[in-house]
Amino acid sequence: MGAHGGARLAAAAGGTRTAGMDGELLASGSSELAVGESPRGGAPIPSGSGSCSLLQAEVLDLDEEEDDLEVFSKDASLMDMNSFSPMMPTSPLSMINQIKFEDEPDLKDLFITVDAPESHVTTIETFITYRIITKTSRGEFDSSEFEVRRRYQDFLWLKGKLEEAHPTLIIPPLPEKFIVKGMVERFNDDFIETRRKALHKFLNRIADHPTLTFNEDFKVFLTAQAWELSSYKKQGPGLLSRMGQTVRAVASSMRGVKNRPDEFTEMNNFIETFSQKINLIDKISQRIYKEERDYFDEMKEYGSIHILWSASEENLVDTLKGIASCIEQCCKATEKRMSGLSEALLPVVHEYVLYSEMLMGVMKRRDQIQTELDSRVEALTYKKADVDVLTEEIGKLEDKVECANNALKADWERWKQNMKNDLKSAFTDTAEENIRYYEQCLATWESFLTSQTDLPLEEDSEDKI
Repeated sequence: MGAHGGARLAAAAGGTRTAGMDGELLASGSSELAVGESPRGGAPIPSGSGSCSLLQAEVLDLDEEEDDLEVFSKDASLMDMNSFSPMMPTSPLSMINQIKFEDEPDLKDLFITVDAPESHVTTIETFITYRIITKTSRGEFDSSEFEVRRRYQDFLWLKGKLEEAHPTLIIPPLPEKFIVKGMVERFNDDFIETRRKALHKFLNRIADHPTLTFNEDFKVFLTAQAWELSSYKKQGPGLLSRMGQTVRAVASSMRGVKNRPDEFTEMNNFIETFSQKINLIDKISQRIYKEERDYFDEMKEYGSIHILWSASEENLVDTLKGIASCIEQCCKATEKRMSGLSEALLPVVHEYVLYSEMLMGVMKRRDQIQTELDSRVEALTYKKADVDVLTEEIGKLEDKVECANNALKADWERWKQNMKNDLKSAFTDTAEENIRYYEQCLATWESFLTSQTDLPLEEDSEDKI
């Protein structure tokens, strides 16, 4: 693949270290979620080298009996080290940014913010655009700061172009285009804010990726004005070309891959198991949040009930008002806890549900390249004519498969490390927030009970006097 190619692939995997996920607890109501610890009291997950052979140990383990829960809902060149990126950065600054040495600190030179959602109403449709502010010190950019507006369709276009240019790199997922009917209105403020945060994370994950960040389409997305982007989109392959690619992809998937290396078989098994587990965690987390909201709504009513009650009980006025005050403080603590769940845990878990779907797509694309090579090799064994042509095609496909495999292996280790860090952080933060919540509520009620215990003693002493 060449020295230059090896350097960039090494950069993609550089600094990646896998570590076992420490056991962390999501304590909420009567439901418990453990990361890195068997729910049946088994041995904790050990630290490892990231090998896919530790499949079962590295995937989040939950009781399988929870299954009845409700559901909420271009040709490659050897001289190009990333064979699927037709645009290579040429500026010295870009090259320095891409080749990261092991002892060199990671310097960020691209900052992206997604904010200021704005509604647009036309005679045909209603849609939301988001402002994207980009600040950078990279030499290949014409300016140090850009401001554009993009709608969701533009994000979909970017994701498609990245998958086309880098078929075996793990592209960050986008939030779903459609939502579960009845759950939330499409242009509800909460929905728009949730999508804005997801789009912000999508762009920043691309910016932090050692290869995707230098993609030309990504640069155009960040810098081109709306009319320029629209014109740029029309330069892509025509409809017939896209249809031909789709037909070849379907045909490859029908034949299936015959000679998949063992490491990718293990990787595929990991993805399937991870998908099952993370989907289950997503359902449980959604259920916990729903139960917390129901509990919060019910608890709010009890405060006002005790205030009204105190108006008719002269001897219990202070006690009933004290109870109402405790309920109010617990309501505030519960609301803060729910906010932590909705902002820190639920989006992270659901993002990795979407990642599991993306990973399945990546494996399919890798297998399609492998299947195309297998079909050419098989054709060469049966055909005597066109031997030279087939031999040349096989040589190119072998290079393509090698580049695809190396790109996926490097990105796989990087993704696994990020996944472990993200999930561990989310569950740890949630557990700590739960502890603070219970301590606050306990202190509130203990203080009230102490004051009530002291009161009768004083009355008794006055009666004796």
